[in-house]
Amino acid sequence: MQQAIVHIALVVKDYDEAIDFYTKKLKFTLIEDSYQPEQDKRWVVVAPPGSRETTLLLAKASNAEQAAHIGMQSGGRVFLFLNTDDFWRDYNEMWANGIEFVREPKKQDYGMVAVFKDLYGNLWDLLELNKEHPIAKRLNS
Repeated sequence: MQQAIVHIALVVKDYDEAIDFYTKKLKFTLIEDSYQPEQDKRWVVVAPPGSRETTLLLAKASNAEQAAHIGMQSGGRVFLFLNTDDFWRDYNEMWANGIEFVREPKKQDYGMVAVFKDLYGNLWDLLELNKEHPIAKRLNS
């Protein structure tokens, strides 16, 4: 059996501002942006450069309940984890692009990490996992 998580839905306020943030500030690739007339919504998918499996589905809030969770999808905890092959390259580029870091870079047992906010306030880890970390081994196999 082979399965994969292909999309993680991220509730956003506006499709176009979210696309702009992810493609220009974080350098993600816009994979798909298509209109779904039967539901009167767009199907917007972005992914980090080089990512082959998991993508973000940018899902515009369609009611007040969903809108209330924009920026707080994980209750204030770090929500998403962006692993990179060059922490300092990406950290410096993100910082230069105006990304707000709420925890400065720190060397941990598992690798380098810093915490940043996306345009709505969701917290992300920027990581460069050590090569011997089980996830790094999986990613590089």
